[in-house]
Amino acid sequence: MHLVTGIQAAGKSTVAQALAERLPGHTVHVHGDQFRRWIVGGRAEMTPDADPEALRQLRLRYRLTAQTCDTYADAGFSVVAQDVVLGPELPALIAEIRTRPLHVVVLAPRPGAVAAREAGRAKRAYGPAWSVEALDEVLRSGTPRVGLWLDTSELSVAETVEEILLRLDESRVA
Repeated sequence: MHLVTGIQAAGKSTVAQALAERLPGHTVHVHGDQFRRWIVGGRAEMTPDADPEALRQLRLRYRLTAQTCDTYADAGFSVVAQDVVLGPELPALIAEIRTRPLHVVVLAPRPGAVAAREAGRAKRAYGPAWSVEALDEVLRSGTPRVGLWLDTSELSVAETVEEILLRLDESRVA
């Protein structure tokens, strides 16, 4: 079981998909953010000053991600999950996932690289609520240093996946 995290536009979806494609056997790529998108009425978005409802929905999304990962793993799949999981929520999600071994990879490209990636994509992750620099600060100063942290600023997707596979011992958290 692999959990890939990082800030928005760090490359989580692309790297997680490529990693799942490299693993042997039956594999699945779980997009944790999908659970947020499924909320139609009353969705509360995360902001720097998130209210209790936004935090409740965020933790629900993480719980659903953990349960989905465990269900796929129980059915014999190798699972690669990805989502923005920062701050104290990272160790909480690690504890929530029961599948072992559990590997955590934190994609941590420099803010300038993230801004360049954001500018080159059709969807927009940053706006009035969050800047690249503000979310990067949450990652670097508020997130416990667990798992494998990779500065992927200069790495291709293939190079990133290769690095993850070469450094499995460093990414294992449970």
